[in-house]
Amino acid sequence: MPGTQEFLLGEFQRTLDERYRLSIPSEVGDALAAESPNCILAKERPGCLSLWSAPVWQARLDEGVELVKQKMRAGKLQERIAEVQLFGRLLSTRHRLVQLAGRGRLVIPEGFREFLGVEPGGEVQIVGAAVCVEIWSPAAWLKYLEGRMPRFRRLFDQLSR
Repeated sequence: MPGTQEFLLGEFQRTLDERYRLSIPSEVGDALAAESPNCILAKERPGCLSLWSAPVWQARLDEGVELVKQKMRAGKLQERIAEVQLFGRLLSTRHRLVQLAGRGRLVIPEGFREFLGVEPGGEVQIVGAAVCVEIWSPAAWLKYLEGRMPRFRRLFDQLSR
């Protein structure tokens, strides 16, 4: 993976302006854009977008796509063509190159706005997710936390051993 990646942490509340612009907090935005102002905005789950360093995202994407291509060339996915098509469709619409402008400003592009589900003037939660920054609708974030927080201790213990 290119460069040394920071561990991105923190939870911040921000407001989308009338042009779907959002200010990413410097605590996570500066580390995210340290190598390049280019970032990748990705659809994660309904109500959540993730923002990645472009070099980090591209390295991960290239590695995964190359493995799929190798399996296709070797004929290992012949019986799974519908899954390959689904993969291609989702990959085609899942991410987009964006730039963090001055003061960490990000414009949420069309097609991603609907997925996020927050109107201009609405609040969003910005969350450091260790390897990327996530942008959540508040309702989706609360629902996610309610389901995951009870398992935090076990996850922490598993990852830190």
